[in-house]
Amino acid sequence: MGLKSKVILLAVAPLIVATAIITYLGFQSARDLASQELSIYEFNLVNAKKQALKNHVNIAMSAIRPILENTELDDAEAQDRVKKILAGLSYEDDGYFFAYEMSGVNLVHPTQPDFVGKNLWDFQDRSGNFLIQGLIRAAQAGGGYHRYIWEKPPLMKQEDKLGYVLAIDRWDWMMGTGLYLDDVYAELAKTKATMNENIQRSFFTVIEVVVVTVVLVILLGLAINLHEHKLADSRLKELAQRFMRLQVSERRGFSRELHDGINQLLVSCKFRIELAENKLDRGYEQEVIHQELEKAEDLINQTINEVRQISHNLRPTLLDDLGLDTALQALIDQFMERTGIQVVYRFDVAAKLPDEIEITIYRLTQESLTNIEKHAHASNISLQVLQSYRHVVFECLDDGKGISKKSGLSSGIGLINMRERIELIGGDFILESQRDKGTTVRALLPLEQRL
Repeated sequence: MGLKSKVILLAVAPLIVATAIITYLGFQSARDLASQELSIYEFNLVNAKKQALKNHVNIAMSAIRPILENTELDDAEAQDRVKKILAGLSYEDDGYFFAYEMSGVNLVHPTQPDFVGKNLWDFQDRSGNFLIQGLIRAAQAGGGYHRYIWEKPPLMKQEDKLGYVLAIDRWDWMMGTGLYLDDVYAELAKTKATMNENIQRSFFTVIEVVVVTVVLVILLGLAINLHEHKLADSRLKELAQRFMRLQVSERRGFSRELHDGINQLLVSCKFRIELAENKLDRGYEQEVIHQELEKAEDLINQTINEVRQISHNLRPTLLDDLGLDTALQALIDQFMERTGIQVVYRFDVAAKLPDEIEITIYRLTQESLTNIEKHAHASNISLQVLQSYRHVVFECLDDGKGISKKSGLSSGIGLINMRERIELIGGDFILESQRDKGTTVRALLPLEQRL
């Protein structure tokens, strides 16, 4: 993951997490509040229905009270008049009144007249509720409510119903009415749907705000990092151009070595062999021919040495044959034998290193020792290659005269080559030097390629 992605993620992730938590808590709170409001609303609706039922029954009682209080009428005539009045009373679209004896015998039922005269004491609705017994108990208790399931006209579809009843003490009757609750349920469902819609609308509004905010943060991050990325791209292009120039320069030098060195040696060798062949044809003595062949052999040996040197410059064979530790030790031994400068060497790398890191460390060592030999006038050197969790650390310290000018820290061709070699594999190059206090060359080489 690149730096830009990390910065944007660092800015956006806490915002998204915090918003998600706040939104979830707000959503749950809104749902709990909506549930409480629905419960209160249902309670108020049912209470309103109960009060309406009570009012309807009181109105019906007012209608039959003159008959009940008229002592001049015998019971049979009075009962007949009360039945007719109750059967003829109605309200709204489906409101009617019913009457039962306390024993459960139906006396009045306008919507289902076939029930009249039947004992419905053991009648149950689909939920197993003995509804007539419940209504009678409520009436005997001085009047009250009972909930049950009953057919709603005109389709006679079974719906929840709430009944309110009173006792007619003169004849030991129970009289009452009921209201269907499907309207209440429909109103509650509509209100609940409206609340859920409002909650969802609020939720989506929050999501839209979060999305807009995240987009703005991302755009802001991109705008802030645009200049740095342009500089990084420019640096990368410059580095690539330097690498190409270095490649071209090395190839040109390699071509020159092949042409001026090996090619000339091979031509001379060919000339000596042809000369020996001519002398052989002319009958020269074997000793003269043998001398020419010896000269040709010397030229072949020189050519072999030249090829070995070029091969070593491209990639030391010791790296492949004996490994980095042995190759560095051989390089240091040659340096100490040539210069007399003491080198304290430490190599502590457990894993097998990638080829690009091995050749980079070898060239760093080679370049560092060359610079010390030419410029430092040092007496002692400490060189170590260590492995950490994610890096290989190269460090070379000398006690020489150091670099007196700041420009010298970055202007030398050798130092530029070292820096560019390290940057090409994603490493970090550090050069520290003070006058008469020596120089430190340090490099951090990543074991995993940086993205």
